[in-house]
Amino acid sequence: MKSARAIKIITWLSVGIVAFAAIAWLGLGRISGAISRVNVFDNLKNRPERASSAVNYLVVGSDTREGLTPAELKLLRVGSVKSAAGARSDTMMLVHISKSRDNAVIVSLPRDSLVTIPAHIGQDGKTQVAEMQGKLNAAFAWGGASLLIQTLEAKMNLRIDHYVEVNFAGFKNVVDALGGIQVCTKKDINDPKSHLVLAAGIHTLDGIESLKYVRTRDFDGMGDLGRMQRQQQFVSAIFRKATSSGTLLNPFKVKNLISAAFKTVKTDETLNQSDIVTLAKQIRNLTPGKMRTMTVPLGNSNGFAPGLGSVVIWDETLAPELFDRLRNDRPVVDLITPTPTSSDAKGNKGNKGKRSPTPTPSPSIIDKFKTRTASENPCGALK
Repeated sequence: MKSARAIKIITWLSVGIVAFAAIAWLGLGRISGAISRVNVFDNLKNRPERASSAVNYLVVGSDTREGLTPAELKLLRVGSVKSAAGARSDTMMLVHISKSRDNAVIVSLPRDSLVTIPAHIGQDGKTQVAEMQGKLNAAFAWGGASLLIQTLEAKMNLRIDHYVEVNFAGFKNVVDALGGIQVCTKKDINDPKSHLVLAAGIHTLDGIESLKYVRTRDFDGMGDLGRMQRQQQFVSAIFRKATSSGTLLNPFKVKNLISAAFKTVKTDETLNQSDIVTLAKQIRNLTPGKMRTMTVPLGNSNGFAPGLGSVVIWDETLAPELFDRLRNDRPVVDLITPTPTSSDAKGNKGNKGKRSPTPTPSPSIIDKFKTRTASENPCGALK
């Protein structure tokens, strides 16, 4: 259970890492660490067609502890490297970057989502396993990244272009390379499970304390929902700081951060250096206000499936609409501009009978998917 909490951290952090590293790489010209590669797409068949030049990344957190010192493991209470042998994942996110490269949407995909896992070869490499219902994290456990991608593409009817896998061993170094991350809590936190103690207010947390912060779930009565919202706010804070002038104009900080970032990731074999450099050039206009985070729309967060137990069920109407919008690269929020009335067109009579111009009505925002932007105040009300 402790390791499952830590995995969620890395998944959220990795989005900030990937976005920042792409931007910073452009200014640095190179990175000092090699990126590990994993083959995930070669054997996939009957994939959804690509409907636009937008790019979709699947970001997955992997539970490994290599690189953490014994003292850090003790502080985090996450167990030893030996006790966590074998990578596991229970948190996944879809990152959509618009074809104009100036907007991004990050969708959290709960690990217990009820999905149909396609027929596949079993873990023994021989047995043919029939299609079945299961939880999303089971697809990764049984068939790795390839089966996970195949499962999600069928569920979403959306093509995944690239895969990024991140372990949480480099989390501390990345946060520390940024000089810490500022968070805000409206309540005192004293969580015996994450071992975090914070007074209400604003705090700048180092890597160890940040890891505790995004693991905490037992102090406000909101459980996993509250923790997920804090994680979304945290990755937004990472993005704001990583793309600030104080970071981008400091070559030593940029170099250290990129080195730490790329030591924590694996990517698919098709994502090469040229792709990242090109992406870096394209997303320079991606500001915090144009990055939206959200959870896939849920119909029942406490569902039940025979043989599986507790499951998360996606909303049958809103989830397909969300992925249709992403597939066709349409905005996930709607701007509605009121139509001027006849009286508005005539204006209002002012002094001496003259009509003064009527102000143009402000557009209203319809946000049916309950998103938030990376520029929002972390102390603002949680949706």
